[in-house]
Amino acid sequence: MRIGDAKQTYEADEAIWTSPTQKFWFALFLLALLVFPLMANAYLLYLGCLVGIAVISTTGLNILTGFTGLISLGQAGFMGVGGYTVAWFSLNTGLPFPVTLLLAGLLAAAVGILVGLPSLRVKGLYLAIATLAASVFLHFIFAEWESVTGGMGGLSLEPAHLFGVTFQSDFRMYFIIVPLAVLMVFAARNVFRTRIGRAFIAIRDRDISAEILGIDLLRYKLMSFALSSFYAGVAGGLFAYFYRVVTPESFPLSMSIFYLAAVIVGGMGNLLGGILGAAFMTLIPEILKLLTAALTPFYPNAPVFMSPMLEIIFGALIVGFLIFEPHGLAEIWHRIRRFFSLWPFRN
Repeated sequence: MRIGDAKQTYEADEAIWTSPTQKFWFALFLLALLVFPLMANAYLLYLGCLVGIAVISTTGLNILTGFTGLISLGQAGFMGVGGYTVAWFSLNTGLPFPVTLLLAGLLAAAVGILVGLPSLRVKGLYLAIATLAASVFLHFIFAEWESVTGGMGGLSLEPAHLFGVTFQSDFRMYFIIVPLAVLMVFAARNVFRTRIGRAFIAIRDRDISAEILGIDLLRYKLMSFALSSFYAGVAGGLFAYFYRVVTPESFPLSMSIFYLAAVIVGGMGNLLGGILGAAFMTLIPEILKLLTAALTPFYPNAPVFMSPMLEIIFGALIVGFLIFEPHGLAEIWHRIRRFFSLWPFRN
């Protein structure tokens, strides 16, 4: 894609969100999100909260990898920074959760800027390795800085609270996580209405041409890292409040691969793709659990056989979508919409 196509790409994606029909369906979707916790059982509420957290983190990574073209394997580390920030401030200051979440995002953004400094000199696989090294280093800090992080035992924190209301149950946490996920997706959408967002797209399409046009590569790459890490920090803070415990094992390397897979499977450079990818990848482990439970009466060794399948499926999905559908689930969704828009009986 040429740098001149950046505006066209944005406008095509913008039409999806702004047409009258899409506004109607989006309003219906918001209504469904509002009604869902009133009808869902505890298990579905749990999954809904997990999907909301995944949407926030995947949207952040999509800004960096999908829209700016900078591959990162450090998302788990940035989420860890956010989780530990929330835990520490909650335990030591008693601040309400909106403040601790904001601090979590800001501190993660600061760390993201430091990690993004090499991005001017390296790109592609080398940048991915650099972010991977940063994630390993952060994991080492989480495990060894015992006076702050609690070491391998981690930190336990009280439920989120605001104005005397304690958000202890999954039902109450749903009304924090999901609305915040919706707001942050819309915030990301609005970023790409601005010069900053279009600079991200121009850098992704061809960074040399973008620099010739006057775009400061280092500045905008660091802004992309900061914004992506801010989203990861907020997601990590919500993760901490949701489980009420953070340990180094809460943010393993596999989590970074999970979110990269969600971006690829959903569709890089597409906000709808980030949502679809996050939901799809979050539900895969649950589908495997149900499949294992169904097979166990007929094949007693099914749990042993299925336990390593998750990593295999993640890898297969990444490779499969890169080969057969590089634009991910978002493109499949667009094809379905186009198909139904061409029904013979449609006016």
